[in-house]
Amino acid sequence: MAGGGRRRSRLHLSNIYAFKFRKSTFQEDHSNIGGPGFSRVVYCNEPNSPAAERRNYAGNYVRSTKYTPASFIPKSLFEQFRRVANFYFLVTGVLSLTALSPYGAVSALLPLAFVIAASMVKEAIEDWGRKKQDIEVNNRKVKVHDGNGIFRQEEWRNLKVGDIVRVEKDEFFPADLLLLSSSYEDSICYVETMNLDGETNLKVKQGLEATSSALHEDSDFKDFKAIVKCEDPNADLYTYVGTLDLEQQKSPLSIQQLLLRDSKLRNTEYVYGAVVFTGHDTKVIQNSTDPPSKRSRIERKMDKIIYLMFFVVFLMSFIGSIVFGIETREDRLRNGGSTERWYLRPDDAEIFFDPEKAPLAAILHFFTAVMLYSYFIPISLYVSIEIVKVLQSVFINRDILMYYEETDKPAHARTSNLNEELGMVDTILSDKTGTLTCNSMEFIKCSIAGTPYGRGITEVERSMAMRSGGAALVKDDLDVVVDRSGPKIKGFNFEDERVMKGNWVKQKEAAVLQKFFRLLAVCHTAIPETDEATGAVSYEAESPDEAAFVVAARELGFEFFNRTQNGISFRELDLATGQKVERVYRLLNVLEFNSARKRMSVIVRDEDGKLLLLSKGADNVMFERLAKNGRKFEEKTREHVNDYADAGLRTLILAYRDVDESEYIEFSKNFNEAKNAVSADRESLIDEITDKMERELNLLGATAVEDKLQNGVPDCIDKLAQAGIKIWVLTGDKMETAINIGFACSLLRQEMKQIIINLETPHIKALEKAGEKDVIEQASRESVVKQMEEGKALITGSSSTGSHEAFALIIDGKSLTYALEDDFKNKFLDLAIGCASVICCRSSPKQKALVTRLVKTGTGKTTLAIGDGANDVGMLQEADIGVGISGVEGMQAVMSSDIAIAQFRYLERLLLVHGHWCYSRISSMICYFFYKNITFGVTVFLYEAYTSFSAQPAYNDWFLSLFNVFFSSLPVIALGVFDQDVSARFCYKEHTKMSKKVNGMMQ
Repeated sequence: MAGGGRRRSRLHLSNIYAFKFRKSTFQEDHSNIGGPGFSRVVYCNEPNSPAAERRNYAGNYVRSTKYTPASFIPKSLFEQFRRVANFYFLVTGVLSLTALSPYGAVSALLPLAFVIAASMVKEAIEDWGRKKQDIEVNNRKVKVHDGNGIFRQEEWRNLKVGDIVRVEKDEFFPADLLLLSSSYEDSICYVETMNLDGETNLKVKQGLEATSSALHEDSDFKDFKAIVKCEDPNADLYTYVGTLDLEQQKSPLSIQQLLLRDSKLRNTEYVYGAVVFTGHDTKVIQNSTDPPSKRSRIERKMDKIIYLMFFVVFLMSFIGSIVFGIETREDRLRNGGSTERWYLRPDDAEIFFDPEKAPLAAILHFFTAVMLYSYFIPISLYVSIEIVKVLQSVFINRDILMYYEETDKPAHARTSNLNEELGMVDTILSDKTGTLTCNSMEFIKCSIAGTPYGRGITEVERSMAMRSGGAALVKDDLDVVVDRSGPKIKGFNFEDERVMKGNWVKQKEAAVLQKFFRLLAVCHTAIPETDEATGAVSYEAESPDEAAFVVAARELGFEFFNRTQNGISFRELDLATGQKVERVYRLLNVLEFNSARKRMSVIVRDEDGKLLLLSKGADNVMFERLAKNGRKFEEKTREHVNDYADAGLRTLILAYRDVDESEYIEFSKNFNEAKNAVSADRESLIDEITDKMERELNLLGATAVEDKLQNGVPDCIDKLAQAGIKIWVLTGDKMETAINIGFACSLLRQEMKQIIINLETPHIKALEKAGEKDVIEQASRESVVKQMEEGKALITGSSSTGSHEAFALIIDGKSLTYALEDDFKNKFLDLAIGCASVICCRSSPKQKALVTRLVKTGTGKTTLAIGDGANDVGMLQEADIGVGISGVEGMQAVMSSDIAIAQFRYLERLLLVHGHWCYSRISSMICYFFYKNITFGVTVFLYEAYTSFSAQPAYNDWFLSLFNVFFSSLPVIALGVFDQDVSARFCYKEHTKMSKKVNGMMQ
């Protein structure tokens, strides 16, 4: 659309979200505006005004490169000369310019210059790849207001603080924006934050009334002026404090009005926003760190070997200098004024070989000998390894078995410094959403009226059957799954002839089935979109679970197709007539889902005027809310829910009840009063009122949804575990979701004992309601420490009894905050290391990075971090090796990673095959280098022993220099590139055998 002629949607979606939205109020934090940490002032629509330019805020250009044109030469030279061998050859090269040198300066300096230049060129090529990705991001286009009510396309990098931008549906936000208005009249917009916190469910944001009422179209911004005063740039993704001055009226701002860079606009035609943070001031970039200069463990070990070689060289030089001094002192003038070593021409030497100055000659000889014996140190070792690593990276990049055809993404080693580290990985720290999963939920089973439906099997069931030898069972069950490679309908992988194609009407409990499917079609906040050409209905939902439910209802004959301000329309099969009919339910209230309630309900009035409460939620809260006469199917449903949980599925209980008119009138009055209250206990008032309403329910059944894993994830995790590699999952998702995925991907098993650390205790909740921050912090800290100590005692007790039970540690983000404090982090690490699996839930990007650093420094072993979103960048950079998943959404993780792959399952081949080969090749190559140089250097030393250590070279200058750089390099480079001690097929077996052997030795 050009110029803003699009009609705004008249749907007031804020009415649906009863808990989220209320009139903003000034909180305690707003009193800090203008003070330290809250000093930012944004002149909206006046980015070029003198007042704005005096602020000199950062531009919107971002970079992920290691070098800039200005820093490349000094920084890369530092990278080269922090390698101790290169620094040594620089010193000897400088000394070769003096009279002490046993050979020509050019022959000493030229090989060093070649080695340094080759390494710098390699660094430049790798950094140019990162630069190209930065150019692509910074050159993206967005519509920016030019001051005349017209929005023109502008590149992201040119945005300034105060600019007004218009972002269209499915576009990424180019900076941190203050939401002014949207295509909906009440300024609602849906935002996907997967690149920030890893969650696929949509977040709902809402602009202020002050801006949404006046800013409807492009032309409305011609004379718009406002001033935003807010907090300074910080890394907190979940809070924002500020005020908006518009027409001499102040309005409070919160995180509800902030649209973060790299999140995506969904299910909203367009939004208008004012740029408040740009470039490196944005919250997502604040959560990242500068690309570190990583060095592999074997390279650091190689430095230690070179230090040993230095010691040998200095020792040989010292011994030789003593012998030389003694020989020179005794070489007195003899017959006819000649010396025994006349061929050294002592008469021409001012100090060297002069018997009268033997001590000083011995000292100067030491420096000459150090230069002469420098051939013990392989000058070309580093550059040869660089060449080998680049060629190894080419093989990784071109490995057809790590190429993902669906998205045309091969593996990509973005830096070759860490190839051999892949073969030394001890711990993998993985994100969940988009890394282990495909970011999709599938409706696969359900239990209705005590009868289970759905014949498909999950990944967990498959692996359980294979482990128990039930291969036949798996084969039989697979016959009823239509397409295991992926369902034809997104979100729906259900197959059961008893309820498909309208056959549910023939079932004994047809009335219960009807109510069950109706509840799926009505109890949600999804928005339908109808394709005008085909008439097909698709859905945008806050969570993938909810989308799966409405898709399942549609496929089972209950098609939700329209949502109005206060109504929901759906088509269903009428039991009486057998025909498809349209029904309209009047939507009265939505009682939303949150982590405390663990349920969601709607109150509707059906076509007969009857009031109904439809509810769905977690089994632990729903079963206790059932009426005495509503528990008819409870026993069977509980049994099925437990079976579904064992199969790694996410379950919800569905229930309903009829509502009396008088009861509803009372509820509505109290609910509206609580919703509009501005007191601190508003949330508890709402909870109390809704809790009374959601009682005495009648059970209908349960749903089971599969959080679809990427292909091959369980097998990959099994293989990596067999190889002795530990796997931690760090996710922004809630605990229940993470645990389910843990079972689905074989990270958690039924026989494992779970150690759960969280702050959901009644004591902590009571303190949180009281609101005393210091008391809450102290109590939370004590609770976390106590839970960690109890967990450690469990593990110690198991070891002492010899039972060797497997434990899984599951900890949430709040608890992690205290567990990572300096006083307790070692205690946390000690507990985590004793567990077979570790899952950290609700982790912020900073926490992911801190956990990674703790594991890396605390264990001293090689860590690998893998993720796909901007929320994983800190973790990837902190780990010894960062692996980015080049998924569909965003490339932030890839841009900050050392290696990029398209699917998690490729990690198996990357580590167990390429990692093994690279480690073996580099190790053999280094040993070969030192062997050949020691052999060569010993011949020089033996020659010196026969020449009274006179520091005369045994070989020609250029032969000495070229022996390392050219003559003996090609064979060892070929070894480093092509050698295979075992084939790829045996690499997997060898790792498993070695792991078993190590475990046996440890026991």
